[in-house]
Amino acid sequence: MNLFAPSDRAAALLARLAAFVDERVLPAEAQYHAHVAQAGQRWTIPPVMERLKREAREAGLWNLFLPHAELGAGLSNLDYAPLAEATGRSLIAPEVFNCNAPDTGNMEVLLHYGSDEHKARWLAPLLDGRIRSAFAMTEPDVASSDATNIATRIVRDNGDYVVTGRKWWTTGATDPRCAVFIVMGVTNPDAEPHRRHGMILVPRDTPGVEIVRPLPVFGYDDAPHGHAEVRFDGVRVPAANLILGEGRGFEIAQGRLGPGRIHHCMRLIGLAQRALEAMVARAQSRVAFGKPLAAQGTVQQAIAQSRCDIEQARLLTLAAADALDRHGNKAAKDAIGMIKIVAPRMACEVIDRAIQVHGGAGLSDDFFLAHAYAGARALRLADGPDEVHMAALAKSMLRGAHA
Repeated sequence: MNLFAPSDRAAALLARLAAFVDERVLPAEAQYHAHVAQAGQRWTIPPVMERLKREAREAGLWNLFLPHAELGAGLSNLDYAPLAEATGRSLIAPEVFNCNAPDTGNMEVLLHYGSDEHKARWLAPLLDGRIRSAFAMTEPDVASSDATNIATRIVRDNGDYVVTGRKWWTTGATDPRCAVFIVMGVTNPDAEPHRRHGMILVPRDTPGVEIVRPLPVFGYDDAPHGHAEVRFDGVRVPAANLILGEGRGFEIAQGRLGPGRIHHCMRLIGLAQRALEAMVARAQSRVAFGKPLAAQGTVQQAIAQSRCDIEQARLLTLAAADALDRHGNKAAKDAIGMIKIVAPRMACEVIDRAIQVHGGAGLSDDFFLAHAYAGARALRLADGPDEVHMAALAKSMLRGAHA
């Protein structure tokens, strides 16, 4: 019995998408990474990526994340979940289908909260995959796990706003196609904590925008997309670039981060599933102490535990997606929080077991596992650290609110 059976349309899309990933994306990974490894090409776009994007769009596998029927695939979160899992098998696959963070969240912000001008200038080219974007929220000078600490200023000056502050872990800022930032900062410093902030669109080429440095994760810089520290030094943009209005930043953030957190978890399940498959293949092909690794009890335990962990996380993610579809972001917050706690931890544990079974090879870039672990570990902090989600979940339970 399938507790969360996909619609017929979603099932058909999944079959086509999974085949595309296995037959075209996974074989292209080596070519993609070889391009960025060459001297002088680290921060340039591999031609194979643009080719795969064209092929995916021609195949009708484009903007699958967007529930809007005309601009996207029109799928529910529940129907999109297994598709996102399929793209999560490869670290480069989400971009192939224009379903990559932070662009997905930024597109949803522009669609739901942006003006007609915002949509024409930024949403349309993002939907087409012609530009990339970045989301600048986290700051190095404050504990951004408490987002009310965010201190970047967005100050009105006649017909403009002036943005001043430092951000980091701004994913996509180093991408040569990054054309716009969505920046969160203080617009109303005297208001109550959740009414102080706003979000504003800052074109990448605006004077005063400085990419200070790329930020690697365990040595992986994720070029050519990357993560960066960014300084906004008196950056002046038109007042019309403010999204929704002053003091509405947290409202926008909650609308953006709910589906985005689930998308991350869906992709992590796909990544963990691929790691498990690699673990099984390695165990069957390697011999130690006179017998295959697959015959070793500890390896069997690692395989069995990983299967259990993945299935549990998958069911919890599907339940969270279903709750989001049925009840909306606010009512589904506990379910979203639970999967954001569970999925990254699960992925880290499964990938770590796969590394162990691969031995020294698992630590190298001959396999995808080391890079996969770095990405999974980062997601225990991205979109809110584990501790914040656990505290919010515990408080909800203590109040008697059961999602």
